[in-house]
Amino acid sequence: MAVSELPKIAHAELDPAWLTQHREEILEPGLPIVDAHHHLWDRGGGYFLDELLADTGSGHNVVATVFVQCGYGYRTTGPEALRPVGETEFVAGIAREAERRKLKTHACAGIVGAADLALGDKVAEVLGAHIDAGGGRFRGIRHITARHDELNASLLSRPPARQMADPVFRKGFAHLAAMNLTFDAWLYHTQIPELTDLARAFPQAPIVLNHFGGPLGVGPYRGKRDEVFPAWLAAMTELARCPNVHVKLGGLGMAIMGFDFHKEALPPSSEKLASSWRPYVENCVQLFGAARCMFESNFPVDKAMFSYPVLWNAFKRIASGASATEKSALFHDTATTFYRLDI
Repeated sequence: MAVSELPKIAHAELDPAWLTQHREEILEPGLPIVDAHHHLWDRGGGYFLDELLADTGSGHNVVATVFVQCGYGYRTTGPEALRPVGETEFVAGIAREAERRKLKTHACAGIVGAADLALGDKVAEVLGAHIDAGGGRFRGIRHITARHDELNASLLSRPPARQMADPVFRKGFAHLAAMNLTFDAWLYHTQIPELTDLARAFPQAPIVLNHFGGPLGVGPYRGKRDEVFPAWLAAMTELARCPNVHVKLGGLGMAIMGFDFHKEALPPSSEKLASSWRPYVENCVQLFGAARCMFESNFPVDKAMFSYPVLWNAFKRIASGASATEKSALFHDTATTFYRLDI
């Protein structure tokens, strides 16, 4: 089936009035948090510095954030390969503005940009340009490889099948560790073994899997969570044997995950989110250890399904039985160390 014939799965649309129908007191308001994954863009009315700060300042102690590429702010002229550097230039400017305001939250303390690893050795020039543009904050890239032959869910481009195994892609990938840069992996649960193979081939490369590894809940997987979960868990068990791989715990508010909280009459409570997500979080922490796991908001994407205060309350409920050291790792230390944040 051609891509154009596949049903388009878009991000859920934000309804601010709906979100205000459920509010909660902040749990553990003093706990330091690094939001390990968010975006900035002009979609849906825009989500830029002021919108980010409204969320990070809504009660939780968010001390820093990490921006992850989303295809916004690209250069419109010049070599095609270098156009994503415009996003890093834009976000570095946002970070400088946040710094100028002397805010509690170090917004965009780390920047994860985009570069086409399929350029092979030529990607080194792009990576160098990102580093130069990042003002000391550029930490790595995300090259999206999420693909499923029965789904059309990417808002950016549809990557080739099995791209992480491509020799030219791997030539490009080799430059990341050589330049002390990280790799954010966004893919679906059916592709986790491909990432495991890549991680084994490059044991020195620091890799972080986004959004729990994308356990799908739409298309052929809708209503089959009981089948998807054990398949996801088996793949994650193998991936966890790669010590260079970390995991971002979040992103389950994306439409493709199939939880559909946004379709309910009222926004979900943190208790409901915690109950729904606990098996994913607890298994990841058990497999990878807290020192290789980090919580993320994935805002504003996930904001269509719950508010920032409720999201972090849910994470705190799930982690309530963790030791002080584990909790510090999950909410702050792992992200700070992985991305070498200067905070």
